[in-house]
Amino acid sequence: MAQDQPALSGDDYRVLGEIGEAHKAIRAELAKRIVGQEDVIEQVLTAFFAGGHVLLLGVPGLAKTLLISTLSEILGLEFNRIQFTPDLMPSDICGSDVLVGEKGERGFQFMGGPIFANFVLADEINRTPPKTQAALLEAMEEYAVTVAGKRYPLPRPYFVMATQNPIEQEGTYVLPAAALDRFMFTVLVDYPTQHDEMEMLFRTTSREMPPVQTLMSADKVMRMLDVVRKINMRDDTLKYAISLVRATRPENKFNPDIEDLVECGGSPRATQALILGAKARAALEGRDEALPDDVRAIALPAMHHRVLTNFHAEADGVNSRDIVRMLIKDVQRPSWDVPALEKKPRRGIGQFLTDLLLGKSKKRSVSRV
Repeated sequence: MAQDQPALSGDDYRVLGEIGEAHKAIRAELAKRIVGQEDVIEQVLTAFFAGGHVLLLGVPGLAKTLLISTLSEILGLEFNRIQFTPDLMPSDICGSDVLVGEKGERGFQFMGGPIFANFVLADEINRTPPKTQAALLEAMEEYAVTVAGKRYPLPRPYFVMATQNPIEQEGTYVLPAAALDRFMFTVLVDYPTQHDEMEMLFRTTSREMPPVQTLMSADKVMRMLDVVRKINMRDDTLKYAISLVRATRPENKFNPDIEDLVECGGSPRATQALILGAKARAALEGRDEALPDDVRAIALPAMHHRVLTNFHAEADGVNSRDIVRMLIKDVQRPSWDVPALEKKPRRGIGQFLTDLLLGKSKKRSVSRV
């Protein structure tokens, strides 16, 4: 274990057990309103308990707003929704100084905007100008906003879930790479299965929305978030997470194909996302140690938006998710983590790309994370 790693106390283990039980209870309450989308829910919960933010990519009507509003209700936290539009200004979301009082006693008082909540849904974040996007990014990173030269702290815990329609791009402002890097996870929200869609239609067209039970409070959530950061992680697991991220950087020359296809790899923030996400996943399962399997489980949503491909990749039909999947298979694991069945020679990343271009890849059999 790393020498400077905080140790779990007896009270921490009690809270850890509560996290595992809370995870099951939260999923049960969410199931009252959300049908299917198991992977999306799991990734959102993992990011929340890791203390990060989430960008959801999906067409309208897939219950993104319902998911975060229901989750905030279950956790007993305040929720605000901001509809981002081209004319939205930073003061519209952060707040502004307002003149108040009677004659002779007038003065300016700060009135906070909708960004002052525990859960904030930034709907269609790519529809607002960069200046307004930057105001939200400051809040996400600093947990405070600056208005007229004064800083105002935001309530804790603080969680932003932004949405983006990947289809309709007319009249939008593309999020720059630095903005995307602020999101711990980027999660793809796909259409429900036929069975789930039938169940969803039955619930929403024949009866009222069922109530959910409030299970927690802000203080309890903050205590859980503190324990998540104390989850154990072996040095080998930590080095494995670092190796995954470093392999995405062309200058590290992990593989000639990476150099040819990737413009820019993951930053140290990507490694932080892997480590914290792995710890949160372990905590949600009631475990006191994050394993390499936890790192692999959250590698796709934590890394793919941080790997910028170039025109060679676009010409070859290779996207960042393909590259992350290849690295998960190709980067060397800790010796104690490799099952006997996987110790046979594996297909290298070069061969993977060749098979992909020739239509021989097993890419289609890989489940989407």
